[in-house]
Amino acid sequence: MTAVIDDELWAAVGDPTRRRVFDLILNDGVATATTLSDRLPVTRQAVTKHLAVLDKAGLVRATSQGREKQYRANGEQVARIAEQLSAVGAAWDRRLARIKHLAETIEKATS
Repeated sequence: MTAVIDDELWAAVGDPTRRRVFDLILNDGVATATTLSDRLPVTRQAVTKHLAVLDKAGLVRATSQGREKQYRANGEQVARIAEQLSAVGAAWDRRLARIKHLAETIEKATS
């Protein structure tokens, strides 16, 4: 099966700080902008902006809890990431096999 690569999804995790935010949510199960900013070298406002990008890409889901929002990873999008990584890996395996075949063909021809 070939997965369609979702550029918006990958752009969301392309930023190192956003990846760290997402990793913390994956590890902890749930987090708020405040709890995340306590663990990162950025302000709460910056974390909130990163969470908005992750939310727009569907990687996290927010629920209101008092005055704060609690963020959880969206399992469906995590599964899409895994599927897309698998597809990209398989495509690169095919490319590398073709390169190896070409290199072996050239080596035999020049021997």
